[in-house]
Amino acid sequence: MNRQLLASLIAIIVIAALPALGGYPIFLMKVMCYALFACAFNLLLGYTGLLSFGHAAFVGLAGYMCGLALTSWAWPTLGGLIFGTACAALLGLIFGVLSIRRSGIYFAMITLALAQMLFFYFLQAHFTGGEDGLQNIPRGSILGLSLKQDINLYYVVTAIFVLSYALIWRTVHSPFGQALKAIRENEPRMVSLGYDVNRFKLLAFVLSAALCGLAGATKSLVFASATLSDATWQMSGTLILMVLIGGVGTLSGPVLGAIIYVALENKVGDWGRWLMHETGIQWFRVLGESVTIVIGLIFVICVLSFRRGIVGEWQHWRQTRGAAKA
Repeated sequence: MNRQLLASLIAIIVIAALPALGGYPIFLMKVMCYALFACAFNLLLGYTGLLSFGHAAFVGLAGYMCGLALTSWAWPTLGGLIFGTACAALLGLIFGVLSIRRSGIYFAMITLALAQMLFFYFLQAHFTGGEDGLQNIPRGSILGLSLKQDINLYYVVTAIFVLSYALIWRTVHSPFGQALKAIRENEPRMVSLGYDVNRFKLLAFVLSAALCGLAGATKSLVFASATLSDATWQMSGTLILMVLIGGVGTLSGPVLGAIIYVALENKVGDWGRWLMHETGIQWFRVLGESVTIVIGLIFVICVLSFRRGIVGEWQHWRQTRGAAKA
């Protein structure tokens, strides 16, 4: 059996068994949602070479649209997820058309400006609930499976994540994905070969936006709420941070980056209290209030010491070792 396929099957089995091994379903679902955010963003940054500061808009919009469909329109859960994803894809098409003809810092700033415009609209719109957000979003059921129980929702989220990851893997290894890599490496040459570069970029942008939207809609089910925090520029920064820590242009790097980020966000306070108890140093008590500082330090260390990200450096080491043996 192919090693990669075997590793994927083992990973799926481990993810499915985590709740039985004592894993907290809500925490694990949050990790998978953020991992899907990061993988979708990496499809644009790592494989197309486009740095967007506006991907939080797709996360936020999909969460609001899914929540609105489930709370106000009484749609079925699956319909709400599809609707939220479709809205994010449509917004991605609009953003892409407006920004895709620019590159570098100009592209990044256009996406940031568009996302901020949408954020301020969400802040004032009636259907979003303003600063309070949409609360008590019903989970409903999918194919007769009640999602009110966390464990049932966990396996639905697992299926969404696995299928989305498989789609990203297939996209990257398809002729379309190879064209995206070539555009990233040498765009003028692809233009000279007759490729419609802007069309490829736009397709990649829309696909990335749709997958981010799917993750945002799923997250609204997990936490039964959709809030402004998912549409802020800080969320876009978080996506970039997770991808850079794990490894830009790697398939598993964003997943590792998401695990590290969510673990730090949720567990730094517990680790601080443990360190205070073990060492007697009272400063560790406030460590949980300094999560951003800890994450910032890790980011600085990764930028200085692991420029390719954790997974990227590991892959580079393996390639170098293999070349040395040959």
